[in-house]
Amino acid sequence: MAASRVQKSLLNAKVDAVFYALALALMFFSRKIFLDCLGADFLGLTGTLQNILGILNLAELGIGAAVAFALYAPLQKDDRPGIESVVSVFGFMYRRVGVFVLGAAVCLSLCLPFIFRNTPFSFSVIYLAFYAFLASSLISYFCNYRSVLLSADQKNYVVNVYFQSGNIIKTLLQMYFAWKYGNYYIWLIIEMVYGGICCWLLNRKIRQVYPWLSASVRKGKALRARYPEIMRRTRQVFVHRIKDFLLTQSDQILIYSFVSLSMVTYYGNYAGIITRSTTMLSVVMNGMNAGVGNLIAEGNQPKILRVFWELLSLRYFIAGVVLFGIYHFIQPFICLWLGGEYLLSGTVLVLMLIVTYISITRGVVDMFNGGYGHYADTWSAWAEGGLNLSISLVAGYFLGLPGLLLGKIVSLFFIIVLWKPYYLFRQGFHDSYHGYWLQVIRYMVASALAFSIVSPVGDWLGLYGWSRAGFLEWALAGGLAVFTFMAVQSLFMFALTRGFRDLAFRLLKLNRAMQK
Repeated sequence: MAASRVQKSLLNAKVDAVFYALALALMFFSRKIFLDCLGADFLGLTGTLQNILGILNLAELGIGAAVAFALYAPLQKDDRPGIESVVSVFGFMYRRVGVFVLGAAVCLSLCLPFIFRNTPFSFSVIYLAFYAFLASSLISYFCNYRSVLLSADQKNYVVNVYFQSGNIIKTLLQMYFAWKYGNYYIWLIIEMVYGGICCWLLNRKIRQVYPWLSASVRKGKALRARYPEIMRRTRQVFVHRIKDFLLTQSDQILIYSFVSLSMVTYYGNYAGIITRSTTMLSVVMNGMNAGVGNLIAEGNQPKILRVFWELLSLRYFIAGVVLFGIYHFIQPFICLWLGGEYLLSGTVLVLMLIVTYISITRGVVDMFNGGYGHYADTWSAWAEGGLNLSISLVAGYFLGLPGLLLGKIVSLFFIIVLWKPYYLFRQGFHDSYHGYWLQVIRYMVASALAFSIVSPVGDWLGLYGWSRAGFLEWALAGGLAVFTFMAVQSLFMFALTRGFRDLAFRLLKLNRAMQK
């Protein structure tokens, strides 16, 4: 991975991490003010409308990933006519999606009086909210399609700076006016205006970064026949993405069906904490996707494999740290936050951690499969969904929540743990799948050795007991234990795996270069 590619990935990761932290902190304050000044019903209305429009936006799933893959090769060759052509085709396809979403939304809006017939809001508020959120969605389809080039060119930080900065300013303005006037219309008008201003600023920046870019929807309509692979990959990616969406959305429905409504809340408390713990990782690592795609486009196989092992070792290192921290400190946190009556059983916690471990460690294989354009295995999406639902329905009936989690684990094991790496190594790397597992087992052994040493030491020191005394004690005990685990696990991974050693030396070299 060339130094410039590493630096771009790090810059994307830093910008993503900073804005994630700012947005997370702002969320707690803004939600409190909105609840106090606008009411829970208004937040429920806006949340429901956003979910409804989110379903319509499923029509987009797959296009961005397929187009980003198509851009890697011309970006690598600095083929400007080729770049313009692909971006133009993307603009044409996005325009068609936008027209579909607009038409479907207008038809759906006719049903809003029936959907919200028992709300305390006037229909003017409901319709203004609906079309404010719709306008924000349509802007990305009709005006912001050129931003795909920034993402594929490892400059996604530009998109994030404009949109996340705009989102923070928008939220601050909404907080102020909600506190000052408590007026729904002002809140919604700010929501609508925000999208237009960000769109104008972003497109101006794109013209500065790529002054030669003359992509247009009209060109895309004429050129679309040249790129049948984009349509083919779009259909393939869509199957995988719709599977992920449906399985994610089915969790709460299945828990409610087989257990109880209260268990949905208990599970949601744990799932929310785990999601917050892992989202930062996704935010940071996603900034590397374009770098991996450009690396694969170079075709240097030894370099591709070396970077793969480095990133994989980083994922397994982080997965070990996350599991150690959650296993020992989520139960005390739930007690401090909500009370002991909201605790789940140890069995459920372990099963949730297995799902979390697979979800974290799968990221690098998914990243490289995406870089190679490996989406043709649509059968695996159907197989994973079928396994998940069939086993969950049977096991959930007999075992309740543990059975539902077991169904998810079985489907993840066969498709994500076994098949996806096999697909990558046979179709992409053309290398030994057996060698992959030899390395993965070493990562797991390193984490297991660190866990077996640090856990009893922490128990002997009483760290897990201290965490129940108060939030400050919980934070201090958790910080000390997790830092110790990171240090011990680093030693084992450095000793046992070449990928982690290469990563450590790369980061050390990069740090020295940045200090000069």
